[in-house]
Amino acid sequence: MFSQISFEDKFVTSFIGISEYERLTPYVEQAHHWLHQKEGAGRDALGWLYAPCDDDITELRAIERAAARVRAQAEAFVVIGIGGSYTGTRAALNFLQPHFYNQLARTRKGAPEIYFVGHHLNTAYLEQLIEVLQGKEVSINVISKSGTTMEPALAFRFMRQWMEKKYGKEKARERIYITTDGNRGPLRRLAEEEGYDSFTIPADIGGRYSVLTPVGLFPMAVSGISIRDVLAGARTAYHAYQHPRLAENECYRYAGIRHLLYQKGKSVEVLAYYNPSFQMFAEWWKQLFGESGGKDNKGILPVTAQYTTDLHSIGQYIQEGLRTLFETVLYVNKAESSLCVAAEKENRDQLNYLTGSTLEDVNEQAFKGTVLAHTDGGVPNLIIRMPKLNAEIFGQLVYFFQKACALNGYLMGVNPFDQGGVEAYKKNMFALLGRPGYNHTKQQLLQRF
Repeated sequence: MFSQISFEDKFVTSFIGISEYERLTPYVEQAHHWLHQKEGAGRDALGWLYAPCDDDITELRAIERAAARVRAQAEAFVVIGIGGSYTGTRAALNFLQPHFYNQLARTRKGAPEIYFVGHHLNTAYLEQLIEVLQGKEVSINVISKSGTTMEPALAFRFMRQWMEKKYGKEKARERIYITTDGNRGPLRRLAEEEGYDSFTIPADIGGRYSVLTPVGLFPMAVSGISIRDVLAGARTAYHAYQHPRLAENECYRYAGIRHLLYQKGKSVEVLAYYNPSFQMFAEWWKQLFGESGGKDNKGILPVTAQYTTDLHSIGQYIQEGLRTLFETVLYVNKAESSLCVAAEKENRDQLNYLTGSTLEDVNEQAFKGTVLAHTDGGVPNLIIRMPKLNAEIFGQLVYFFQKACALNGYLMGVNPFDQGGVEAYKKNMFALLGRPGYNHTKQQLLQRF
């Protein structure tokens, strides 16, 4: 099986020698062994590795039936989650649905408007969302493996109370869907007690690796995306990136080059893209690599840039700032475009030389010009191309980055599946909020603050 996405490294050859690839090869093969034999750190969190090939057709059908029910019953669908329970789901919708999805007539999209909450603690956002929902038929999906993460737990409390006030407890029960741990946690208990429809987050898949589970699949299906196509794409990637040798595996080449550039002092990776459909995918990528690799005082800082927009903001820094950067560019090969530049007699904007060109022609040349300029300016450029945006390619791209991230963690000598540092701010927040058992810590923190 061959992936439809392709990886290009020709704009990095002036920064990395062939001998460096050769020296890295045995380390890549060792990391591959640890990954596939479950002998590396985090071996109990590798369910994502084989998930595309382990389709549970019963659960898949249950997701599709529930999604059809939501499309029939709701004008608005609210997804509650944060981190891996939010970014991957929103990435899929941003990637695969029209830019102005919520503004399209329901008769055209055949699905409800979709809103997100629980990914921060801003009061105005929640109040304004509830205002938007007034007068609409609503269903909600709360996604949380633990069920106790502060942001989605609070949002769910507000939304559940609002739903019960709007519909009554019995009717609200038919409109609340829970995605959580299969055996434990407050949301699992609540689902069983109240009879809510629920889906299971596999125990061996962490949040940032969970978009190809019910975490992402259920909201995707609600929006009308073919989740079978998404999973088919991930299966293609699973088979395409099986080879342990660096030269035979584009996914591993990306991970290996990241590691070699890191060893040369390139500590910041800019994920750049020329299509706004990648905006939330870039946010998902940022969490995946930041949370997986940033530990033990190691790691590449993942940042994102939307071009050509950000060429007019941080473009100067990328071109001539500290040479600690490299770029990975996501690019869709020349897309079809019906927007052609027409001539104007006055030519006041001096753009008549573009007459007959499409907007995509202009975007393509901006991409090529930027890659060359940044490479010449000392910024290595890696390019990941795809022929179009569809559900299969989304599944392939997700799997490509998940596997590259895992391999990169092993090359760097960190566990790519834990995130102990995330707990530090939570402990302080709990103490400052007066959570039982944190009283002594609260006083210490207040004195410091």
